[in-house]
Amino acid sequence: MRDQPMRDQSPRTLALIWVDPSGRSRFDVIIIGTGPAGLRLAERVSRYGIKVCCVDPSPLSMWPNNYGVWVDEFESLGLEDCLDKTWPVARVSINDHKTKYLDRPYGRVSRKELKMKLLEGCLSNGVKFHQAKVWKVEHQEFESFVECSDGNELKACLVVDASGFSSSFTEYDKPRNHGYQIAHGILAEVDCHPFDLDKMVLMDWRDSHLGSEPCIRASNSRFPTFLYVMPFDSNLIFLEETSLVSRPVLSYREVKKRMVARLRHLGIRVKTIIEDEKCLIPMGGPLPRIPQRVVPIGGSSGLVHPSTGYMVARTLAIAPVLADAIAECLGSTRMIRGMPLGHRLWNELWPFERRCVREYYSFGMETLLKLDLKGTRNFFDAFFDLDPHYWQGFLSSRLSIGELAMLSLSLFGHASNPSRFDIVTKCPVPLVKMMGNLAFETI
Repeated sequence: MRDQPMRDQSPRTLALIWVDPSGRSRFDVIIIGTGPAGLRLAERVSRYGIKVCCVDPSPLSMWPNNYGVWVDEFESLGLEDCLDKTWPVARVSINDHKTKYLDRPYGRVSRKELKMKLLEGCLSNGVKFHQAKVWKVEHQEFESFVECSDGNELKACLVVDASGFSSSFTEYDKPRNHGYQIAHGILAEVDCHPFDLDKMVLMDWRDSHLGSEPCIRASNSRFPTFLYVMPFDSNLIFLEETSLVSRPVLSYREVKKRMVARLRHLGIRVKTIIEDEKCLIPMGGPLPRIPQRVVPIGGSSGLVHPSTGYMVARTLAIAPVLADAIAECLGSTRMIRGMPLGHRLWNELWPFERRCVREYYSFGMETLLKLDLKGTRNFFDAFFDLDPHYWQGFLSSRLSIGELAMLSLSLFGHASNPSRFDIVTKCPVPLVKMMGNLAFETI
């Protein structure tokens, strides 16, 4: 395990296998995008001897955003060697007088190591790459055609959309009323900082840094943001000011202003910004139309946790499940193709139980949208007092619908009286919405 984050950004030493434009460009599976979701699925499905092509404008470019995960999630996937730094404890500051310490190790993903590992697996399995942007996807009964920006046309039995949140290839039949998580983050060299090196800060909801900023403080009281911190040493640190969820989205300028005020209050003077990132994550909202011929994975598929914004570990975990289903369909003597193939894979991605669980998480998001800073603090004060099975399972999307019901009862029992009042007065509308959506799922 390395003690410092890797700064060399791009795995350009790898020699990818490129599609020969003059050849017969026909594949079993075409995957649009080479982010974590696309490469993980390509690496897994190609193990079955299935011909896979990944299409991306820049397949070797490094992913732009930092990824933080719970260490046990990556250990369960056999990817713990792709963490470049871990912290044994995560800290949550509720306010100036109350702090919680979570006994669950947290890690920062080495984007280079993870991408190298997935690319090497793809190459050893014969995955081919095409450097272009996908303009259009069209379908015939048993075959799909991918038109690329360089004029080439690729053919496949199945097209998978791993191109992210803004994809135009995944179709919806309901209004996309997402909540949004927005964050401004920097990996920076600083003169010094006040954070313990053996603890990462998952959430810091304190607002004492806004004492001399009455306008910003009033805004933060209604639409709160928190600080997320990964300290690497006494001079190297990742800092991110985050709006957990808002609708409409909180302005990026407002988030940056709050971060500047916070760092000034903490006495942190930035010497050099190594990385500067803007993160915007759509959360919740409806699932894509089920079924459809294009099968999404990652940001385009609704896999983002509606209450937290977490997705990477979950996507990496579900890719092998989807790969097994693809191999079973494309490799079967029944030759499952066309819409029956899409229907089967959509049901694998979003079976009934998983759709019900997602509705509950969306209910959590809708509730958080109604809470101000005080209500948010009270909520997380009660949430992290729950049995670790519940709060860890909630954050990692691994609770059943029955366990989520028990979590709700336990949360109400642990909540303060003001928090219970918030639950009683602000939850009915999201609850009715959730129950309506669950009823619709049973039809």
